[in-house]
Amino acid sequence: MDQEDYEPLLDPDRHTRESPQNIYLKKVQNKNLYLATFAAVLGPLSFGFVLGYSSPAIADLKNADDPRLVLDKNAASWFGSIVTIGAAVGGVFGGWIVDRIGRKLSLMLCAVPFVLGFTLIISAQNVWMLFGGRFLNGLASGVTSLVVPVYISETSHSGVRGTLGSCVQLMVVTGILGSYIAGMILEWRWLAVFCSVPPIFMLILMCFMPETPRYLINQDKFSEALSALRFLRGPEADHEWEYRQIESSGDDQESSLRIAELRNPSIYKPFLIGIFLMVFQQFTGINAIMFYADTIFEEANFKNSSLASVIVGVIQVVFTAVAALIMDKAGRKVLLIISGITMAISATLFGVYFKITEIPVNNASRLLLPPTDLPPSPVDHLAWLALASMCLFITGFALGWGPIPWLVMSEIFPLRARGIASGVCVVTNWGCAFLVTKEFHDLMDYLTSYGTYWLFAGFCVLNVLFTVFYVPETKGKTLEQIERYFQQSQVPGTVGSFPNSVQ
Repeated sequence: MDQEDYEPLLDPDRHTRESPQNIYLKKVQNKNLYLATFAAVLGPLSFGFVLGYSSPAIADLKNADDPRLVLDKNAASWFGSIVTIGAAVGGVFGGWIVDRIGRKLSLMLCAVPFVLGFTLIISAQNVWMLFGGRFLNGLASGVTSLVVPVYISETSHSGVRGTLGSCVQLMVVTGILGSYIAGMILEWRWLAVFCSVPPIFMLILMCFMPETPRYLINQDKFSEALSALRFLRGPEADHEWEYRQIESSGDDQESSLRIAELRNPSIYKPFLIGIFLMVFQQFTGINAIMFYADTIFEEANFKNSSLASVIVGVIQVVFTAVAALIMDKAGRKVLLIISGITMAISATLFGVYFKITEIPVNNASRLLLPPTDLPPSPVDHLAWLALASMCLFITGFALGWGPIPWLVMSEIFPLRARGIASGVCVVTNWGCAFLVTKEFHDLMDYLTSYGTYWLFAGFCVLNVLFTVFYVPETKGKTLEQIERYFQQSQVPGTVGSFPNSVQ
């Protein structure tokens, strides 16, 4: 089909003009795109297994037969948190390699530290080998959390990019749930064997998947880019038309980002939006809420903490799947706003619960006292409020602030800045995760338990305000249209919505 065939056509029944983009998308076949996405999201699935592994493994290792492998309270804390340090390092490393060796090879490379990390854990003879394995797992997770959203966004088209991008978070929480369930059956070494399977399959499948067309065009590999588009869009689509759209947006681009360009609004505006999305995601207090999930369930008469973790995982998976299904219909901003409001309400209710019950804090350990050490409370019947608040909070997070920051990060950066900017965002996210997790006990000490959760509620309100005023809606827009939006947003009167020229 020639270029002129893509001029907006007049539909006599609807008396509306159909855009060239919609005409093109009608002939696109998504079968191979879904296959490429499945191969890529085995990385986030592996990431989820890493995050979920610590909960059942720590329970086993606290009572390990080998005294060299026994985890005390401090070692258990590091066993869980060292993953965030490795992930931050992985964010830096991933931001460097993703623009040098490509999205596909970077993703395949992730499988190596995943498997090596679990192999080190399986063969561990002391605690330091366990820490080393977890660090390698974190390193792979950091690279994965950067590369997979970029790979999916650059291989997808605007009609399904939101749904497929949300599959990243869906697979993470699926991996967490899988670890919890498998941990109820398998001993920690066999659980590590089980967790090492997804990255092996990812490595095998990615061998048969294409590099992203945008990266290939940026590297002047034009025939390979057309071949990738044929694979991803099917034989009926006009691959040359999409090729020209991508190529035209990159005509004036350098192959790499220069420091001086950070003063350009088309660079620093999406860069700041991406950073603040990552900061606000972690300052919702999601890790703190999850940290005390078992205690809250026990207060609500759920005595089996493993079952409690599975219930939490099921809630995450179900509502993350709901978000993925409605992402390209409801839009990113609407879901972020609904998510932020929901979390603000639930965190406020958490604070109310802790204020009423006045759960004491052990100042020596800076931990909530376990339920068995608490004095009899006349308001035990309010345990349902804590349970409902936690479920509501997780639901809200899964609908918006869980998957969308990663999705938007992969959409808003121009091609030449995507690797570096995404790397900074990943480092910011994991750095904030480590900070919130480590400082949570101090906050509980200084602000009291209810004050801490009301602080999180305040951050959730800030999330909503930030979304309303600064986050653009990217639903239905190509990556090239999003890039032109930021280029034109420096012109007075165009901030806040996509200019008509890129609708």
